[in-house]
This record gives sequence, structure tokens and C-alpha cells, in this order.
Amino acid sequence: MTAPHPAPSRVAVLGGTGFIGRVLGARLLEQGAEVVSLARKAPAVPAPGRFVAFDISSDAAADLTALLDRERIDTVVNAAGGMWGLNDEQMYQANVVLVDRLIEAVSAMASPARLVHLGTVHEYGMAPVGTSQRESDPAAPVMEYGKLKLAATEAVVRAVEAGRLDAVSLRLGNVVGAGQPGHSLLGVMAAKLDAARRAGETAQLSLQPLTAQRDFVDLTDTLDAVLLAAVRRDVPPVVNVGTGAASSARLLVELLIEESGVPTEITEVPAPDGTGPETEWQQLDITVAREQLGWEPRRTLREAVRELWEAQIAAPQA
Repeated sequence: MTAPHPAPSRVAVLGGTGFIGRVLGARLLEQGAEVVSLARKAPAVPAPGRFVAFDISSDAAADLTALLDRERIDTVVNAAGGMWGLNDEQMYQANVVLVDRLIEAVSAMASPARLVHLGTVHEYGMAPVGTSQRESDPAAPVMEYGKLKLAATEAVVRAVEAGRLDAVSLRLGNVVGAGQPGHSLLGVMAAKLDAARRAGETAQLSLQPLTAQRDFVDLTDTLDAVLLAAVRRDVPPVVNVGTGAASSARLLVELLIEESGVPTEITEVPAPDGTGPETEWQQLDITVAREQLGWEPRRTLREAVRELWEAQIAAPQA
């Protein structure tokens, strides 16, 4: 898909060592952009472009402004944030304080950059089975992470409406692809299948029914949306990015098993009371992305899972 505006040339990626940030930085480099990857600490595997250690949730916003001005950054992508392994206060710092300071820093630049903030489908909470969640629908997150991400998106929208910022928040579905975080369901399953593959054994997986329906979206498709959002200035401040269809987590695990080719025995574990598709449904309406951003998903979930698996078996073992 061809972008309707010039591509960004100097990009700062916050969370540049993470799941989405790392592959986004590599994609930008391939397109000829200069990339500055920002994260709290240097990674074991070098990040794309030039790495700068910076913790915006604790460092001064003025220092980030100076850094962005010095690097002549024209686009900032916020792929940072935190959920797993953090307490509520740490999540607040990583998701809300970070975005507040980022808005302050970018707004104060000599030539303010375009900001693309990566939000999440969890900002909506759950919906009745069969319905699609639109950007204009009331948000009612049920988990603390979703509440904090919603607060961050709302801060971005307020700054846009006040004329302080040129920005968009992309509400991403559940992203699937190479480099899947090890703490995620698919990351855990991939590691177990890989361990069995290397040992020449049958994988033993204990699974709940996994009937929750979620909007899963391919990582490569997600990057396409981020790159378009970086250059399209005529879009609303909040845009959904997903497939527009709900799929069960169980389906994704079954696709992963098929793609791995690893013999597998599954032990069914009862699901907790109060769970099931009728209480765990998320499906994004992607009309705005299609009609105003010029984006729509092109890849299948099988392709996403295949790339996840290929990256898993190619990764060096600890």
C-alpha cells in the first residue's frame, strides 16, 4: 500500500527494544529512515538504529524535548508501556505518567513531531457477542491495564483537541507475530512446543477451553497501519487496528500446533467460573482505518502464527 504523504525520515521509537518497537524500527530502517530506539536500558540484542537509554516515566520531559530536537525527529512512535510483572503503581508510571510526559516533551519541541501512540483494544472492555466496537463507543475497560491505557489515549486526544499536538492513538487488537512475548499465551505455548521439538518428545499441553473471543491481528499488518498513521494527518485522533473479526484463543493455539508439526497431547483443564465466549468478546470495527487511514488487514492469522513459530525456532536458546 503506498503512503499518500512523504514517509517519515527521522523517527524516535519509544519501547524500541520491545515486541512491536523492535520490528517497527527495523522496518523503518529498510525504508531509509533514521531511527533512534529509546528504552530504559540497553538490550542484549542491539536495537534497530541508534539506541539511547532513556526512561521517560522518571526522566524529565525537558530532557526528552532536548533529545528529540537534537536528533531533528519528525515522528515519534510510542510503543512503550507495561503490564506483565508490574504492580499497579508501576503500571501507572509506565502507561499514564510516561504518556503525560511524552505529550509535554513533544509539544515543547521547536518543530513538534507527529506522535503515533499505540493503544489497545483492552481500552474498550468487553462487548455483547456479535457486536463490533467502534471508536465512538463508550469505553468501559474491565482490567487495570485497559483503564490505564484508556487514560493515556484520552490524554493524547485532549492534547490534539487543544491544538497542542499532531497525534493519533491506534487501538490495536491482540497482535500476533515473530518475537511474541514469552509471557503471552502464544509465547508460552511456542516455548513448550519448541522444547519438545528439541528434545524429540511429544509436547504435553494443559489447556483450558480458551473460548474467549478476541480480535487478533497480524504483526506485519499492524506495522503497515503504524506507518500510514505516521504520515496521514487527516485522520481522527483514535483509530482501531484489527481484523474486524473475533477468533478464539483456542483456534490460535491449534494453528500454532499445526504449524509447528510437533506431536502434541492436550489435557483439558476446566475453565474458571464466569468465563466463556458470552462474557469475553472483543471485535473491532475497522471502518475508520479502512476509509480514512487507507489501511486494512491483508494477512491471515495462520501466516501470523507461522512467522511466530519460525522466529521461535530460529532464536538462540538460553
